[in-house]
Amino acid sequence: MPNHIAAGSIAILLMSSSALPALAQDQSGAAIEEIVVTAQKREESLQDTPISIAAFSARDLENKGINGLTDLRAQVPNLQLTPFPNNAATTQIFMRGVGLADDQITQDGGVAVYMDGVYVARSQGLAMEVADLDRIEVPRGPQGTLYGRNATGGAINFITRKPDLGDFGFKGQVTLGNYDNRRFKAAVNIPIGQTIAARLSYVNQQQNGFIRNPGTGVRRWGDKDRQAMRADVLWQPSDRLNLRYSYDRTEIGDTPTYVAVSPLFPLTVDRPKAGSPLVRDVVPNDITAEGHSLTAEWEASETMTIRSITGYRTLDNFQNQDYLTGVFGPFPLQKNNSRAKQDQWSEELQLVGDALDGGLQYVAGFYYFSESGDNFSNSYSPPTLTRSFTTATIDNRSYALFGQATFTPQWLDRRLHLTVGLRQSWDKREATLFRQIQVDGGPVMTVPGVGDGSRTFKDFSPSFVVAFDAARDVNIYAKAVKGYKSGGFNIRASSIARFDEGFGPETLWSYEAGIKSQWLDNRLRFNAAGFISRYSDIQVNVQSDPTNIRLTDLLNAGRATVKGVEMDLTLAPVRDLRLSVNYGYLLARYKEIIDVTGANIAANYRFTNAPRHTLAFDLTYDLPRLPVGRLSANLNYTAQSDKYTNATVTSGKYIIGDYGLINARLTLSEIPGVKGVRASLWGRNLTDQNYYIMQFNVGRPGALFGEPRTYGIDLNVEL
Repeated sequence: MPNHIAAGSIAILLMSSSALPALAQDQSGAAIEEIVVTAQKREESLQDTPISIAAFSARDLENKGINGLTDLRAQVPNLQLTPFPNNAATTQIFMRGVGLADDQITQDGGVAVYMDGVYVARSQGLAMEVADLDRIEVPRGPQGTLYGRNATGGAINFITRKPDLGDFGFKGQVTLGNYDNRRFKAAVNIPIGQTIAARLSYVNQQQNGFIRNPGTGVRRWGDKDRQAMRADVLWQPSDRLNLRYSYDRTEIGDTPTYVAVSPLFPLTVDRPKAGSPLVRDVVPNDITAEGHSLTAEWEASETMTIRSITGYRTLDNFQNQDYLTGVFGPFPLQKNNSRAKQDQWSEELQLVGDALDGGLQYVAGFYYFSESGDNFSNSYSPPTLTRSFTTATIDNRSYALFGQATFTPQWLDRRLHLTVGLRQSWDKREATLFRQIQVDGGPVMTVPGVGDGSRTFKDFSPSFVVAFDAARDVNIYAKAVKGYKSGGFNIRASSIARFDEGFGPETLWSYEAGIKSQWLDNRLRFNAAGFISRYSDIQVNVQSDPTNIRLTDLLNAGRATVKGVEMDLTLAPVRDLRLSVNYGYLLARYKEIIDVTGANIAANYRFTNAPRHTLAFDLTYDLPRLPVGRLSANLNYTAQSDKYTNATVTSGKYIIGDYGLINARLTLSEIPGVKGVRASLWGRNLTDQNYYIMQFNVGRPGALFGEPRTYGIDLNVEL
């Protein structure tokens, strides 16, 4: 563990412990805010949910400046969010070392993303902007017996604010900052009679990139140009029935992120001010993602609710990148662009209820998912100007029956809770592949053979949880759960035959034990979980042709063990002070990877995006009231240790070194004579840390840089 992270962790924990005697002093009104989550398909306190879960309330989201997926980076221990080199709006998501390091439309991620219960299948465009979030929930570990889609690593749930019946409301925010950062977002709630309300929201962000492009095309690398809109209508004809329809649309026109040639660890290069003047014709990316959802809830009786979640989403994604122009003369080392189109339907039926005077709580459900799509890519590697054209299509179907029941017997004063979950999944995946090449501007030639693959999979995944209320505010639990991720096809296969073979599912068994506890009249909260996951048939990319980095074969070649710890401590010693420390430890190692010759080459592989230590420290203090209003100060520090970003070490150790970032926010509220107005000064990466967020092999080591110091002001209005 790096010295500065280790020392910081120990000091913070000691500070938290040493602060406990002070709690005996005046603490009238001090208490930790309760967060209600729906991770188990029913409203319950975060503290009563026997899983490792991170949750952010609306206040947390504002204090930390979280507006979408990528803003969660470093805020959740053991969660890693990394941009793809081709397009920073496409996100690699890893949780507890489990994720997907590719952006092929033929492969599923290990972490599922949901928007109000609707699964978002493709990672392209996941840097979505949402104007009015109510909360974000991040359950860690395999999910399946309570969620429509399987996930081996965990899930990220975005829950938007529902329309309010009978009340008109308005929320708006204007942000101005350096690098010409301009952000505007607004949401209005409109009651329509007594039973209908609509909520309309919009967000627009423009921000200059921090690296100039002296070549042709876009003026800067890494510009942000995003807008999103959402319409939400709630109809509640009776106390027992409600229907909610929503439509969202996100448009992203960011320019490509700059890729710098970089030495391997421990050497680094400084963040440049400008790229190469030899770059030619760089154009912005162009992403449009939109979706419709209809959620119906019927309270069939006092003890049973029937819920339907119907979703339809589409994606149109154009991305391009110029790699390392100027390193070898006036040519890029590689240049590519691609366009992917995808649409998906999903239907989830849930039966949620309880029986036996509350002694039995249950969830049962059926899930259907289908998607189709196509992808066309064009890449070449000068100076030979050999172009590769690839066309791929997908047609996927998935069905599942799932359920979970928790039995609380009357003996032991109803302190024991026994949970069993079951899931049966059926997946069918079809894909095609067509390849062409062009050499030095000559005729376009078809590569012999057309890939046409079809495979079906099925899986049975159970889960078991034993929870015990050791005291009124102390709950302990133990959990065993199986995770499953479907097989599929690999567009980058070394041959058409390899593509047609496809690859099979990967599975893991995760064993977890934890404690959820509150102390000192809810002024101290401590939650912790330890886990060990045994991973089988891991889908591993193996580079079959060392002269062509674009070709890799995906094999079910791996076995591994992932161990870890997650701890969350929150302290509210007095009304106006809140401190939280979140820490994650992860030890992920391959035990076996069998190559095509039958040899075990596990020694050549490392888990990517799995730093050993992650830390998030947050301090909020409400200062005494001043004549101009109420000041609130927030300081947060996030840090992580070294992590690998390339699975194979035979081509060099691609490692991002440890780093820590300091962010702060000062908010003025309760301004006399100005109701509902808040103004905030904020800064991120206040020490202007120079750090990578990605390093990868593009024929030479290439790196993406994290943002330099940014700062600005937010003006919020809420009526």
